Amino acid sequence: MADKKAVVSIDGKQVDLQVRSGTIGPDVMDITPLYKATNMFTYDPGFTSTASCESKITFIDGDEGVLLHRGYPIEQLAEHGDFLEVCYLLLYGELPNAAQKADFDYRVTHHTMVHEQMSRFFTGFRRDAHPMAVMCGCVGALSAFYHDSTDITDPKQRMIASLRMIAKMPTIAAMAYKYHVGQPFVYPKNDLDYASNFLRMCFAVPCEEYVVNPVLARAMDRIFILHADHEQNASTSTVRLAGSSGANPFACIAAGIACLWGPAHGGANEAALTMLAEIGSVDRIPHFIAKAKDKNDPFRLMGFGHRVYKNYDPRAKIMQKTTHEVLGELGVKDDPLLEVAMELERIALSDEYFIEKKLYPNIDFYSGITLKAMGFPTEMFTVLFALARTVGWIAQWNEMIEDPQQRIGRPRQLYVGAPTRDYVPVSKR
Repeated sequence: MADKKAVVSIDGKQVDLQVRSGTIGPDVMDITPLYKATNMFTYDPGFTSTASCESKITFIDGDEGVLLHRGYPIEQLAEHGDFLEVCYLLLYGELPNAAQKADFDYRVTHHTMVHEQMSRFFTGFRRDAHPMAVMCGCVGALSAFYHDSTDITDPKQRMIASLRMIAKMPTIAAMAYKYHVGQPFVYPKNDLDYASNFLRMCFAVPCEEYVVNPVLARAMDRIFILHADHEQNASTSTVRLAGSSGANPFACIAAGIACLWGPAHGGANEAALTMLAEIGSVDRIPHFIAKAKDKNDPFRLMGFGHRVYKNYDPRAKIMQKTTHEVLGELGVKDDPLLEVAMELERIALSDEYFIEKKLYPNIDFYSGITLKAMGFPTEMFTVLFALARTVGWIAQWNEMIEDPQQRIGRPRQLYVGAPTRDYVPVSKR
């Protein structure tokens, strides 16, 4: 079968562009030779029609509501696997066998402690600092504490740095939370699994024993899985762009955290919870639905629709089930936020306005309620997102470093400023 080509005609000159096919998904036109052949380049705000790299990690079909990690559906991974198994899959490309999983779990578990001097690093922040501001600073500072794993040309150092970040991120996130609420730091315990260890570091206090609830630990683990990677989103693209300059991995992940902090990205679940609280009760929903449908009203329903998914977000289905499990375990039967959420979901799935615009509930719609019920303040929601997404960022960063076609990122621009003009001395202006 002959290679497919796309022909671009500009001012009577034709340019043949190679059409490339992935394993699944739409074909792409390789526009690499376009500028050299025509002295023109493309204009694509937000890069929504541009593939910036090749990747074997995650595939999304937004129209069909599909999310695959290394070919495995997210539903199967969340139902049958655990977070560290998904971490191994994202990093190494295959699910581990029993011996590989035991070894990987051991290596992550025994890297969870952070350098003791980092505990004093936290005291440099104001007590009322936002936990995401603390995370940006602390993760960026890791290269100062672990400079023996910053040589990106050494595969062994890259993997050590990768494991360190996956292992230490829960500890740093828990420390950010403890500092935020004014409680002493809690050290990790090697006899606990990843999610249980994190919950204990967040909610244990020295004056009494803390027993991890297995239902909450499983829910936390599932939340981590659902947020582990999501293809070339804004924060992942930021990590890749920062990494393309040769920056150390800790700096790249700190850049990803900074990007994730934006309300249009990682802060969406907090915004959804705020919206549910604003609505308050089921009887007030029609009023807010009317506001949402009014083009002249600035009100927007948060937690509905997705930039990528034009169908039901597959992660939202799993998150809905998890939400019910957590609320049931905690005895929260008459939660007004959940009642509002369920009625909004029912309307969104049956109302022609929502169906036509494909405004289906997304993962942020449910995760905020779940995290609130587990005891996390809204300021911590994006921190938990960053904790989970670290493995995706690291996997994407490693893939980029090993890509022979990798080059420093340098988007172009359409300049619309002043044309060339001559400088005029200040006395003549």
